[in-house]
Amino acid sequence: MSESKPEGIVLTAEEKARRQRRSRAIALAVVGLVVLFYVITIFKMGPAILARPM
Repeated sequence: MSESKPEGIVLTAEEKARRQRRSRAIALAVVGLVVLFYVITIFKMGPAILARPM
């Protein structure tokens, strides 16, 4: 009676590979921003942050 058709958009292997590369690039950019913000924060605190009393 009813054939089972995939619903929605079906991606080709090339499109799936492009999506994966794009996802990796976005993840790398996010990680890079996190590291950049961390380094800038530590830099702005200066070396006195290591000599503070606990």
